[in-house]
Amino acid sequence: MRLIRLFPDDSKFRFVRWRVLSFPFSAFITVTTVVLFLTVGLNFGIDFTGGTLMEMQAKSGQADLATVRSTAHSFEVGEVEVQEFGQGGQVSVRFRTQPGGEGAQSALVQKARAAFESNYEIRRVETVGPRVSGELVQSGTLGVVLSIVSVLVYLWFRFEFNLALGAVIGTLHDIVLTVGFFLITREEFNMTSIAAILTIVGYSLNETVVVFDRTRELLRKYKNIPTEELLDLSINSTMSRTVMTATTTALSLLALVLFGGQAIQGFANVMLFGVVICTYSAIFVSTPMLIYLGVKTSARAAADAKAEADAKAAQVGA
Repeated sequence: MRLIRLFPDDSKFRFVRWRVLSFPFSAFITVTTVVLFLTVGLNFGIDFTGGTLMEMQAKSGQADLATVRSTAHSFEVGEVEVQEFGQGGQVSVRFRTQPGGEGAQSALVQKARAAFESNYEIRRVETVGPRVSGELVQSGTLGVVLSIVSVLVYLWFRFEFNLALGAVIGTLHDIVLTVGFFLITREEFNMTSIAAILTIVGYSLNETVVVFDRTRELLRKYKNIPTEELLDLSINSTMSRTVMTATTTALSLLALVLFGGQAIQGFANVMLFGVVICTYSAIFVSTPMLIYLGVKTSARAAADAKAEADAKAAQVGA
């Protein structure tokens, strides 16, 4: 029985030559991201800006999240997070910090109480201040930095220096473009977003390592072929697996985007974008970057070294 192939096994597509377009495109998006980050900034959610948390218990025993969410949004006070937790109709509603200080925040709490207390028992109202939000920012940033350092250590032992550096560049590229997604779409950036970025780091590393493993194998097998040809061979030989992984993951995430509901939609949107970017990066950024990082077959490297030595000798003789 012949297996389904989303990409032909004997393909000879010249992926690496498209670096003349992919590199300028990625550079443009990276610069745009940096400019937007410095001028506009991220759309931080309640976790980072502070706000008010209200926990309620449905008197009927069954919470109607759609009604609670629509009622909360009707207050027109910015982003509102509505989630069900525990069992028996428990609901949490989070409002971000309102302009106007404690008076505006207290007025919002009273308005929410009046709207919900007929159907829900208000069990807890808690304000998350700027201090707690600052600690969350530090913890989230530290988590991302430590994950990147861990990736560096892993790649250092897994590959030789040039391949490891290429994988690191690809991973950092994917993180920057993911942050760009938050900046351009104004998607709320919260603790769930940190989890999405860490997941994308893992997915990016997985995609890149698969191609680079094949590259290392082919470097030992083929001693004297052009670097571009060898890299194209690496990508083509792993493309079937790359397309299958990206397609199945994207379809799962698309289902979450369409049917997962508002509570998980933000995470699903970021992850779906991340899958596309990581696949693009592994093929059109990380692998072509190896050309400029000096990755060569042993015979080709020896020939280049001999040519350089001959050129120096000729200069000395002249």
